[in-house]
Amino acid sequence: MTFLFSPYVMPILLLAASNVFMTFAWYGHLKYPMAPLTLVVFISWGIALMEYWLAIPANRIGHTVYTTAELKTMQEVITLVVFSLFSVFYLKESFTWQHVAGFVLIAGGATLIFKA
Repeated sequence: MTFLFSPYVMPILLLAASNVFMTFAWYGHLKYPMAPLTLVVFISWGIALMEYWLAIPANRIGHTVYTTAELKTMQEVITLVVFSLFSVFYLKESFTWQHVAGFVLIAGGATLIFKA
């Protein structure tokens, strides 16, 4: 259990959770195109507030063992994974080989950050 609370793992878990909130804040409303835009914006702000409550501690904790470039890179890769799952399972959109290839190239670039 202590492993999960280490500064190496906890930021990853917090960033993953924060990305779920942010993905819903940014894209969840697309399932409800008839909802008034003003209402959607205010609801999205509320959801995004939860994202901040997770992302800020993730970066604060993570910066004790990771560089900011490494934290940002983790954030982007986690975002792609969360977004991919969200678009397929929540929005019911297809996921093609082009998506996979593009994300693999991005992930490959991300590994260069950790090799520095």
